[in-house]
Amino acid sequence: MKRVYKLEGLDCADCAAKLERKLAAIEGITSANINFMTLKCTLEAEAEKMNEIIEKAMEIIKVEQPDVEVKRA
Repeated sequence: MKRVYKLEGLDCADCAAKLERKLAAIEGITSANINFMTLKCTLEAEAEKMNEIIEKAMEIIKVEQPDVEVKRA
């Protein structure tokens, strides 16, 4: 299952790369990609674990980039 989010306020390509690595490390994620040019974050995981994974991902984003607003794309 794939989910795409818009990361409004992400203003650093290095920060996007670091965030992408942290999201990819979440257990159950099969793919995590952040496109800095479009500010889109794409997460792929098994459907039955998706809600739990999204919660963990949102926590990581809030800690790492507190000024970023996450919206469903």
